[in-house]
Amino acid sequence: MEKYIKQNGITYELRGEQYYPLLELPEQKEIGKWGLLRLGYLKRFAVAKYNELLTSGELNSYLYNLNEEAQERYESLIVDFAESHGLTEELKAKDQMKWVELANYIANAAKEIVESELIFR
Repeated sequence: MEKYIKQNGITYELRGEQYYPLLELPEQKEIGKWGLLRLGYLKRFAVAKYNELLTSGELNSYLYNLNEEAQERYESLIVDFAESHGLTEELKAKDQMKWVELANYIANAAKEIVESELIFR
């Protein structure tokens, strides 16, 4: 008996008297904060979409791409809001508490926008 055989696009290895499939998982990418939030949402509120992505093997790449898109959107919003609200180094030197308050407001506003546009939809 041959050590390896290939049928229907799957390679099998002989172990003892039986052939076992040699299956490989696709490369797993780190999905990040936004991807994990979306994963939790899919599992809880969009079970059909979650199962579809999981069974097709596209879940990890979907979450990775969504994480990248969400992070870019978040960083873009931070820059835009900082410019429009006057969050500058000059303000930081003059009034640190005001700067921290404004920075936290901007970060939270950007987070809420990203979540509503990309994560919880």
